[in-house]
Formats: sequence, C-alpha cells, structure tokens
Amino acid sequence: MESREILILGIESSCDETAAAVVRNGREVLSNVIASQIAVHTQFGGVVPEIASRRHIEQINQVITAALTEAGVGLSDITAIGVTYGPGLVGALLVGVAEAKAIAYGARKPLVGVHHIEGHVAANFITTYPGYERPQPELEPPFVCLIVSGGHTHLVIVKDYGEFEIIGRTRDDAAGEAFDKVARAVGLGYPGGPKVDQAAKGGNPHAFQFPRGKVAGSPYDFSFSGLKSAVLNHINHGKMTGEDICVPDLAASFQNAVVEVLVSRSVMAAKEYGYSRLAIAGGVASNSALRSAMKKACEENKLEFYYPPPVLCTDNGAMIGAAAYFEYQKGTRHGWDLNAVPNLKLGER
Repeated sequence: MESREILILGIESSCDETAAAVVRNGREVLSNVIASQIAVHTQFGGVVPEIASRRHIEQINQVITAALTEAGVGLSDITAIGVTYGPGLVGALLVGVAEAKAIAYGARKPLVGVHHIEGHVAANFITTYPGYERPQPELEPPFVCLIVSGGHTHLVIVKDYGEFEIIGRTRDDAAGEAFDKVARAVGLGYPGGPKVDQAAKGGNPHAFQFPRGKVAGSPYDFSFSGLKSAVLNHINHGKMTGEDICVPDLAASFQNAVVEVLVSRSVMAAKEYGYSRLAIAGGVASNSALRSAMKKACEENKLEFYYPPPVLCTDNGAMIGAAAYFEYQKGTRHGWDLNAVPNLKLGER
C-alpha cells in the first residue's frame, strides 16, 4: 500500500441523500456534506425516484463544492474520486456516476466505483470524524458484520477490505423496510425507522408477543414478512373492533422482535465462525435499541463490538470515500464506461 497521504473525494447519490466527503487515508473524515430530501418525500410517504433524481441534479455541484471547501482542499489536492455505482435507484445513481466521471476526467484523477453496501461496512473503518473520536481501536478485517437498512439485511464475513462472504440474508422484507411499513400503518409517518425508535422509548417491549421469523435449514437467514403481517393484522383487528391501540407499546414490541432476531443471529455467527469482532452497518444500525442490545450481547459473549456514529449509518459520502480508499490501494480503477448498476450484488465488480 502507498504510504503517502491519500485524499479521496467520495460521492453518494443512490437514494435520497446527495452527499460528498473528503476522507484522508481511509480513516479520517475532513468533511462530510449531506443534502437530505426527507422533507420533500415525507409528503408522499416514501421516496419518489423521479423527484429524487431531479433533486440530486439540482444539489450535487453545491454539495461537492461545500465538501471541498469544508476540508480546505481543492481538486488538485484530491488523489482519486470515489462514487457509488450500485445498488440503488438507477436515476439517482446515474447523477452521481456522471458527476464523478466528469470531475475525474476534467481533473485527470483516477475513478473508483464503490458498492453501496461496501460503503456502509467501511463506515466502521473511520476513526476520526469532526466532533467524534472512535472509542475502540482501528477495526481491521476479518470480522462479522450485520448490514441492516431499508433495502438490505445481510450477515457477512468481511474477509478483507472489499472481500465478503455472505452467510445470511433476508428472504423477504429488509429490516428497514419492515420498520417503514409498520410506521406507516400505525400513523407514525416517514421515515419509519427513527419514528418507531422514538415511539418505542415510551412503550413496553413485552406488551405484545410478535413472531420471530426463522428460515428452515438456514440459521443465519432472516424473514420479517411474518412479523410485519402479524403487526398489521393486530392493527387492523383493533380498528375493526374499535379497540384503542397503544402506539408506544406496539412500536416497542415490534422493535424488540426485530432486534432480538438481529442480535441473536449475529452473535451466533461470530461465535460459530470463530471471530472475536462484530460490527453493524446501515441505516438501521443507528437504532438505539439495536445498538444497546448488541453492545450488551457482545459484552456477555466477550466479543469486540464496532459501530459507526449515527451520522455515518445513513447514506453519506464519507463511507464511500473510506471504501474507495481501500479499493484504490488494491489497485481498483474504473474507466469512463462506468455505469449505474441498480441491482449490483455484493462482491460483484
């Protein structure tokens, strides 16, 4: 690996955040600018792809300029350009990819395409962020990582930087998707994850006994459709019978069921595969109940627990910059034919 200082400009536009960051040597964030579209999409109850794409076009130049300014660098100081090219919304991805290619071509910088989920995992490699110092030592592979977001629920072994073995995945709904659907059904609105988390703080997690989905013959796989259906059926039954639904109790009980499954499978995988380090990543990794339960379980099982600060759990440019750094060090380079791949699988190039 190169020993010189390497600055990566990371660009992310896979869904509804337009983001850019400057990352030094894969570990230190010099800037991380995020233009969120939550206010725009809330009125529709979810992300509208066409609107997201247009907003990316409107904001991406300003976001990148702000990231460079905040870091105190210019394009001439940047070593390489990293960008998410999949998976995600194809129109949204195309904005970031086109912008990254244009900048890389104009500034004569190497271009490094990054898998979005690899970026989420790489958020755990960041040790220095403005206002935050990681309490643990630097995380290095190999380790087990639980990746939980609105579109993905994966349990993977991170064998090396950018090298993954998937040992478990959801067979139906992603955990974050279940959060969104339950939040919408109970009237909490969008985005569902943070709203359920907040509502659950005032509820009894044992008020309702919702099912914990299992997949026969696949101990590390997940299934949340049965849990989601059970919650929705409970809500519908209450409406038909005129029974008042205690939203905090329902939110806490639903969240408890999701967290229990995520934590138990992750810890079991780490122990059975013989790894002493367990990390979480993705938007749902910012959930306070999941972080607390995972920390407790890791302490009880003598596992080192790694987790990014909440701002690095949701989509951001810093995680893409970190992932791009390690890909750059391995020699990964992309040409001007780099394209958006909305269904890109983890481990594909």
